[in-house]
Amino acid sequence: IELLRSDVNTEKKALIAEAMQFSEDDASVFWPIYKEYEFKLDKLGNKRVAFIKDYADNYMNMNDQKAGEIIKQAFDYQEERLDLKKDMYNELKEELSPSQAAKFIQLDHQIQLLIDLQINANLPLLEKTGSDTETK
Repeated sequence: IELLRSDVNTEKKALIAEAMQFSEDDASVFWPIYKEYEFKLDKLGNKRVAFIKDYADNYMNMNDQKAGEIIKQAFDYQEERLDLKKDMYNELKEELSPSQAAKFIQLDHQIQLLIDLQINANLPLLEKTGSDTETK
C-alpha cells in the first residue's frame, strides 16, 4: 500500500496538471491548496492502512465483533474522505471557479477509484468468521 501511494502521488500531480490545464495565475492558487489537501488525504490514508493491517492480522481468526469494528473503521474512513473532498471543492470554487473545482473533484475521484481498485484487488474477501453472540 505504501509503495502504491508513493507511486501514485508522483504521477498524480502530472495527471492533474495535464488535465486541468491551469493558467499561470490559477496554478499559483491551486497548488498550495492541493498540497494541503494531499497532506490531509495522506494522513487519512494512514487510517486506512491501519484498518487494512488490522484486517490482515485478524483474517484467519476473524469473528463478528472484529469484523464489525473493521467495517466501522472503513465506513468512518469513507465519510472522512468525502468530507475532505467537499471541503476541497468548496475552497476551490471560491478561489478558482465552480467549474474548475468540479473538474478537479471529478479527476480526483477517478484517480481514487483506480487506487481503491488496486488495493481492494489484493484484499481477500472474508470467507469464514467465528461467531460472537455479543455483537449483533
